Amino acid sequence: MESGKDSCQLCERYTYLTAHHLIPRKLHRRNWFRKHYTREELQRVVALCRDCHRGLHKLYDEMQLGKSYDSLEKLRADEAIMKHARWVSKRRVTSAIGSKQ
Repeated sequence: MESGKDSCQLCERYTYLTAHHLIPRKLHRRNWFRKHYTREELQRVVALCRDCHRGLHKLYDEMQLGKSYDSLEKLRADEAIMKHARWVSKRRVTSAIGSKQ
């Protein structure tokens, strides 16, 4: 799910963004999540660059993301996530087709 160019909500680089579901879509049909979140809460997304989005999913599995990182504030409060975002913020932005900008 690619959106337009703007600033990533973690590393703040200006680039093309992807939508990250705060509750991973794979978990939406599980009873625990249906009981604890409304439909609107299950659909919440944050706009992340590809590098930050990929990094999140490498650091934590879907269940950890859904139960422990269900808001932008919780993502930003995690030291491992922000360490990755600081590293990403220093990287050169490349376009979706791989050419340098």
